[in-house]
Amino acid sequence: MSGNASAPGDRFQDQRERKYGYDFLDEVLVRCPRCDGRAVVMPHPGAPDDGDAAVSGAMNFRWRLRCRECGLFKDETVASAALGGPVDPGFRRPLWLQESCCGQLLWAYNVRHLDLLEAYVAAKLRERGELLPWAPTSLVERLPTWLKAAKNRTEVLRTIRRLRSTVPAEDR
Repeated sequence: MSGNASAPGDRFQDQRERKYGYDFLDEVLVRCPRCDGRAVVMPHPGAPDDGDAAVSGAMNFRWRLRCRECGLFKDETVASAALGGPVDPGFRRPLWLQESCCGQLLWAYNVRHLDLLEAYVAAKLRERGELLPWAPTSLVERLPTWLKAAKNRTEVLRTIRRLRSTVPAEDR
């Protein structure tokens, strides 16, 4: 789990994951453009290892889409990444992990992202991490108010469990 929660519903310590989910782009679960099954988008193995420059649009970046269900395998080079929304940053395919919740759209790039959201929402005590000059805002600080509201906690956690159940245990 990215954020540090001692036990579900106990305490959350912000580990300062970068806003827009940069820390979760190594494997993004999406809907396959061919079969609509669960596919994975990830940085191309031959791509530079500088994720910050790559996803900020500072250079062309190569992404790879792979679907285990129908065998689709596709590479794409993009000049700018689509971040902070319910599509992957390379192919701009709809995320696999998204569902309506509390009149809004709850989405996550992958199961680790869901783990962070779950730990944050379930925690009764939420502590800020150490402020860093180069990372002034963390991902959890930028979460929408509806997702952070205590009155929505039960429904958000129920939705996260439903989303998690769509990913086989061996892929979590």
